[in-house]
Amino acid sequence: MKKGAYVQFPRTVVKNSGENVCQGFAEIVSCLKEACNQNVKTILTVECYPGVNQQELLEGLQSLGAVLTIHSDDLAFEPEKIDALLEKDMMDSDPVFGIMTVRRLEDYFYSDKLEAARKEAEAVERGIVLIYGVGASLVHPGDVQVLADITRWEIQLRYRRGMSNWRTTKTDLPKLKKYKRGFFAEWRWADKVKEKLLPTMNFYLDMTTEGQPAMVDGDNYRQGLLKLSGQPFRMVPYFDPGVWGGNWMKTHFELPENGSNYAWSFDGVPEENSLLLDFGGKLIQTPALNLVYAQPRRLLGERVHARFGKEFPIRFDLLDTINGQNLSLQVHPLTEYIQQNFNMHYTQDESYYILDAQGEDSCVWLSVKTGIDPEAMAEDLRAAQRGEKQFPAEQYVNCLPAKKHDHFLIPAGTVHCSGANTMVLEISATPYIFTFKMWDWGRVDLDGKPRPIHVDRGVANIQWDRNTEWVKENLVNAVTPVYEDEHTHVERTGLHEREFIDTFRVDTDKEATIHRNGSVHVMNLVDGCQAKLVSTDGSFEPFEIHYAETCIIPQAAGDYKLVSEDGSPVKAIIACVRN
Repeated sequence: MKKGAYVQFPRTVVKNSGENVCQGFAEIVSCLKEACNQNVKTILTVECYPGVNQQELLEGLQSLGAVLTIHSDDLAFEPEKIDALLEKDMMDSDPVFGIMTVRRLEDYFYSDKLEAARKEAEAVERGIVLIYGVGASLVHPGDVQVLADITRWEIQLRYRRGMSNWRTTKTDLPKLKKYKRGFFAEWRWADKVKEKLLPTMNFYLDMTTEGQPAMVDGDNYRQGLLKLSGQPFRMVPYFDPGVWGGNWMKTHFELPENGSNYAWSFDGVPEENSLLLDFGGKLIQTPALNLVYAQPRRLLGERVHARFGKEFPIRFDLLDTINGQNLSLQVHPLTEYIQQNFNMHYTQDESYYILDAQGEDSCVWLSVKTGIDPEAMAEDLRAAQRGEKQFPAEQYVNCLPAKKHDHFLIPAGTVHCSGANTMVLEISATPYIFTFKMWDWGRVDLDGKPRPIHVDRGVANIQWDRNTEWVKENLVNAVTPVYEDEHTHVERTGLHEREFIDTFRVDTDKEATIHRNGSVHVMNLVDGCQAKLVSTDGSFEPFEIHYAETCIIPQAAGDYKLVSEDGSPVKAIIACVRN
């Protein structure tokens, strides 16, 4: 397979001119001064997403010459009080899981302090009043409104570098607990604020790369999201090492040497990935989730939006164990379990599509063997967790050979993991954090510490009736032909009837027309060097996709064709929400 075709920083051209984008604080301040009528009073509100470097922001805006500056963070509860409010939701004894918060940002602020600050701002008669920080818009919506934003991946990287969560006494938490507080609490109420501001903000301020702020006016930012909602697009992937990781991605994607491996690639996860909006060569990086909030109906389709609201329900990522190790033996919670324990309304059903495999030992571990004793398996898992023995996985779990283009379905409640020497395209529902690891093959993580194990939660969700025969009949290569002609073959490859995601494999050496079913599509080119997506009615410009890349085709893009321009065979996997 051709190397180097994979695009690591895909961008979407919004405009051929960059005149609407300011780069660096000198340009940003000049633009904001122009927007603020300095001959009269102007309240400039800069709402900050948690994780934005507020010190960098404040220093950058000093030359505004504000006559009054209000830091909204100072109006919030003391860190000790916020920590106490979150204690139950955070399930402090658990390093990974918490309860999806129902709190809102205003629940963490003193209403009398907000009112006093509002009156102080309104009392100013002339000049610029700067209100900035988390919750700035709670003080005043602003005569000029700015959203200072940052991607979730960058937040996670800052956690690893030592950044703490917003207003907490627990500044030395391990990275997993920082991420947990972000995932279950901070990002939830911060997204509600963001969602409210996206239609009204005057400016969008990209604070993702420290020292390189960039700002675009709100109308052009919204125009960019509107354009994306009607055409295929890719998000910015990111790659992360893991103890079990391999070297397939490093080779095929020409990734930089990291002194380790790359275990994961996240290329199709709007909750985590970002978009690069190109205005005449000037880039604005923004969370892909903002598109979901701004254009849910055009992106998802009416039917999918009605079911999931402003959530993107499908997730694609890559798991690389080529010359690596087995993933941890794991299970995902049943729907009722995730609802009752974590306040999440749907669970992580998924599948493994084998993008590549190496050697005869490539395998997938999938569900329990016929005739095993559930109590004995549970006890052996607990003994392994206590360090008393190695868990005899081969005694209890099916180890199935895996070859390129096999598809293994994994409805929630099914024990599973990818074996060594497989390159997996993981297709799943979005609630990706809810993985109960039960056995990690006796190893430690890259930091030298044992990885979190959740045997009791896992055992509570295992569906013991999914034995060897049932698995082979229902979960392995459950392929149904859909269409065939001289040049094209289409087949349904899953998912299982308990899962809401449908997947289809399209093979062609010419072109294949893809009709919509009222759902957003997520596609990965699983074979062939490259292909093009062409609108059947010309509603979008032809879009090029390369081997192993994931792209999203919004419902508003309409019907399209998968085209092989040079007549060589190409193969794509397409996922959508089942009718």
